[in-house]
Amino acid sequence: MTEKLLFTGKTHNTGGRDGGTRSSDGKLDLRLSQPHPAAENLFGAAWSACYIGALELAASQRSIKLPAGTAVDAEIDLNVDDGSYFLRARLNVSVPGIERELAQELIEAAHGICPYSKATHGNIDVATSLV
Repeated sequence: MTEKLLFTGKTHNTGGRDGGTRSSDGKLDLRLSQPHPAAENLFGAAWSACYIGALELAASQRSIKLPAGTAVDAEIDLNVDDGSYFLRARLNVSVPGIERELAQELIEAAHGICPYSKATHGNIDVATSLV
């Protein structure tokens, strides 16, 4: 197996009241006055963007074209228990016009393709739902 680097995302973050984040390519430039909920929102945005790409790949592997209304809504919870912080996540996936059983198969396949899903597997509680 030959590994191939596809992309490297580079960001620079600063803290404080005038804190923010920006990517080296200039496509991301946000003011973040507080680290939270910004971190959870950014993680959710990144994960759902990756997940929808994985969903598209899973569909194309089955010669299925996803409808325009396909969407992934991510909910990332920051929790604390006895001073220990941890995350929980919910991915709510909408695949209109695709038979429910097939849509569920695509969702499960996407979860196995998406690098964010792989990175979090076994590390945080994740619920994936077809809505």
